Amino acid sequence: MQARERFRRRTKDDAAAASERRPLALAPLEVHGAFQHDGFRLEYTEYGDSATSAGTVLLTHGILLSRRMHRPLARRLAREGFHVVTLDLLGHGGSDRPTESWRYSMTAFAEQVVGLLDHLDVEHAVVGGTSLGANVSLETAVLAPDRVHGLLVEMPVLDNAIFAGLLAFPPLLFAARFAPVTVNAVNAAAKRVPRGYIWVDVVADVLQQEPAAMAALLHGLLFGRIAPPRSIRQRIDIPALVIGHARDPIHPFGDADALARDMPAATFVQARSPVELRFDPQRLTSEIVSFLRERYAGVGESSAPAS
Repeated sequence: MQARERFRRRTKDDAAAASERRPLALAPLEVHGAFQHDGFRLEYTEYGDSATSAGTVLLTHGILLSRRMHRPLARRLAREGFHVVTLDLLGHGGSDRPTESWRYSMTAFAEQVVGLLDHLDVEHAVVGGTSLGANVSLETAVLAPDRVHGLLVEMPVLDNAIFAGLLAFPPLLFAARFAPVTVNAVNAAAKRVPRGYIWVDVVADVLQQEPAAMAALLHGLLFGRIAPPRSIRQRIDIPALVIGHARDPIHPFGDADALARDMPAATFVQARSPVELRFDPQRLTSEIVSFLRERYAGVGESSAPAS
């Protein structure tokens, strides 16, 4: 018995010593920040260290969503050695929400992306996003092609989405403009939802809207340029990864497929569902990581991407 007890103690002590010698797997650094653009405060989050990263990736969100939707992907990419920045566009998340509709447009959002790159002293980045963010990425490539090292375009909203968009968003605009009490009631209910689970938090962000700002945002986007026209998209020769989804009327498969065929340097990947990247992300995330490593090949080789 004594010998067996000594063996157990020695095994436990050896395991403890090995644990002390084993380096800790620290999570990538996350820093929340804000900057001023055109007189308004915009919030962002950085994941990973720009000084030691393989390269920078800047992600923007869908309409009425916030940068929180990209947190899981940003954390994964940061663990792979990239510096990831997620931005709340004007009228979204923690950023300011002016009530003039003319302040909201795809080109204005693209200017905000470039403004954040300037604020962070980032010369160029792979720029990407989902839905609204996908279109903003395209506009950024048109506005400042020398700053865009690559494009990640998920669920673009182009010609085939117009009919579904006209069905989905005008009722929200009507409610925000003419029945603000309904928007305020939903906002108040959302504030009572317990937080802590990422996708509950994302949905709560969507529901916490201010009527006047929401109406201005929807008005500005619905009656403005939704995306660069096809004649301009065909001249975007920046390498791009385009992700399209079947069975999604707001983001039709045909839009993503046509975009990938229009852009000379685009690669198309079909998602199994509109939520694959959120709830079963391994396959699509691996595609994104491979694309980023290809774009940043030979850059920042001193950094050590996580396995």
